[in-house]
Amino acid sequence: MTERTKAILVLEDGRTFTGLAFGAAGETFGEMVFNTSMTGYQEILTDPSYAGQIVCMTYPLIGNYGVNEEDVESRRPWVEGFVVKEASRIRSSWRATQSLDEYLAAHDIVGIEHIDTRALVRHIRDKGAMRAGISSVESDPKALLERVLASPDMKNRELATTVTVEETFDYPAMDETKFHVVAYDFGVKTNSLREFAKYGCKMTVVPADTSAEEVLALKPDGIFLSNGPGDPASMKAVVDEIKKLTESEVPMFGICLGHQILGQVFGGETFKMKFGHRGGNQPIKDLTTGKVEITSHNHGFAVDPESLPAEVEVTHVNLNDNTVAGLRHKTLPIFSVQYHPESAPGPHDSEYLFERFIELMEK
Repeated sequence: MTERTKAILVLEDGRTFTGLAFGAAGETFGEMVFNTSMTGYQEILTDPSYAGQIVCMTYPLIGNYGVNEEDVESRRPWVEGFVVKEASRIRSSWRATQSLDEYLAAHDIVGIEHIDTRALVRHIRDKGAMRAGISSVESDPKALLERVLASPDMKNRELATTVTVEETFDYPAMDETKFHVVAYDFGVKTNSLREFAKYGCKMTVVPADTSAEEVLALKPDGIFLSNGPGDPASMKAVVDEIKKLTESEVPMFGICLGHQILGQVFGGETFKMKFGHRGGNQPIKDLTTGKVEITSHNHGFAVDPESLPAEVEVTHVNLNDNTVAGLRHKTLPIFSVQYHPESAPGPHDSEYLFERFIELMEK
């Protein structure tokens, strides 16, 4: 058996983990976060909301069903690095076209395995999400730490324009076209488009910097603000354009980053959470119905409820920490949620939100 290459993971506070390299050889930097999903690693890798982040999976065995060409959520993987307890060398699925190791190597993503991921996650939960570096070419933790400290911080970092599409494109309705929805691509996942298509929506996906005038010229029945990476407070120009769109009274639905942008549009403020929510098991209470749903999350920022004006009401809360998980305007046809109703991966409890948006457009 050939000897494996060693790798190190260094956090910005100096905490160091030693393991084995997998995926691409080299070095990478990003904000260290963790995801508690047991499956769906390919969807996580290709979720643009993870741009700028190194992701640690809390489930101990990752990669056992390999990677295929159908379960991607965008045009390529976006994570800066990948951390697992054990990367399976066996891909036991008839759908698999590559192993996880081969997939990461093909996309130049540096990974590390055989570290104590429980200790890493406990450290992040205790100290908060922080910058980190993974290297299979540097063996000196102090040298790598210097480069970690020189890497960009997530606070005030604008990343949506790095993941958005360059040109507008259409995604057709599944059967008969009933509505035309313009989707702002801040890092949209393909499953959001599939969900809308299922309900008869033709989607026109536009770049993140598209003006309000350009959107209204498309004569949409509704406007969708997608998920995406980075600090929402850094997106002042986008907030200004969305503010103009709210005056048109076209129905609007935002998720994740789109939800945070709407919070700012209405005069609210966002803040960076200690370590955020990432995984498919977050309990959310819908205050309008009293029902609890288990939901898929991927965010490190949240809307401050105390900063919201009287005409905006909180509709959903996260039962783990009582953070704002949903908003709606009391007079305008606009609502948003902090989580991912399209799932992929995750439970399907939140699909009713697409139906709520359809009802707004019907009215």
